[in-house]
Amino acid sequence: MKKINKFYFGEEEVSKEQKVRLVNDVFDSVSKKYDLMNDILSFGTHRIWKDILINMIISMKSSNKNFSYLDLACGTGDIAYKLLKKNSKKIDVFMMDINDQMILQAKQRKEHKKYIGNLCLAVSDAENIPLVSKSMDCITIAFGIRNVASVDVALKEIYRVLKYGGKFLCLEFSQIELSGMDRFYEFYSKNIIPELGNIIADDRGSYKYLIESIKNFPKQDEFSDMINNAGFTNTKYKNLSGGIAAIHSAWKI
Repeated sequence: MKKINKFYFGEEEVSKEQKVRLVNDVFDSVSKKYDLMNDILSFGTHRIWKDILINMIISMKSSNKNFSYLDLACGTGDIAYKLLKKNSKKIDVFMMDINDQMILQAKQRKEHKKYIGNLCLAVSDAENIPLVSKSMDCITIAFGIRNVASVDVALKEIYRVLKYGGKFLCLEFSQIELSGMDRFYEFYSKNIIPELGNIIADDRGSYKYLIESIKNFPKQDEFSDMINNAGFTNTKYKNLSGGIAAIHSAWKI
């Protein structure tokens, strides 16, 4: 894990402003083929992980109460749209991403027109959420927290926006805990993923950064401590696919 209060773009130390700009440039570049690359690079496994996350959200939702849900770093909106497809009654969905091209991709999906009555989309930084305090029942961020410049600031902002009794869920790449798989995954990540990014998306550099950002993200226990330090309680994590990814969950009580 990199030193606290320092900012890195991959292995390079940068200013906070530079990191925000460079990360935005990455997602400008990959936005049009983002979903395709996710399917190819994960062999479709990211869909299974996201279904697990969606079911955790649905388990919170009462059938007779309005439910407010915020999807931070929403990307092309696949999680929010899948949630609405499963259960769109009495739910208000807020989709936010720092990258305007990602929000554009989300708006261009066919689901946008179908569920527009449930939706509000905005370009927004996770460190500055444009919502009032104690307004959301559930907030998620999937494969986005590692790209935030100040993770601790974002976690405190998420805590602020959640209602008391609300839940935070974070799906993120993590540390592999299955012996033997770590060596294969390291080779695949370092050598294959950037090359596929070059071949399919004509962008080796962005996918090299994305792999470096995974490598530099805190381990499961370290990230759990960060969540606790933001004020959350009952913090837990569930490893997926041997720890390639993990879902962290925590409550504001």
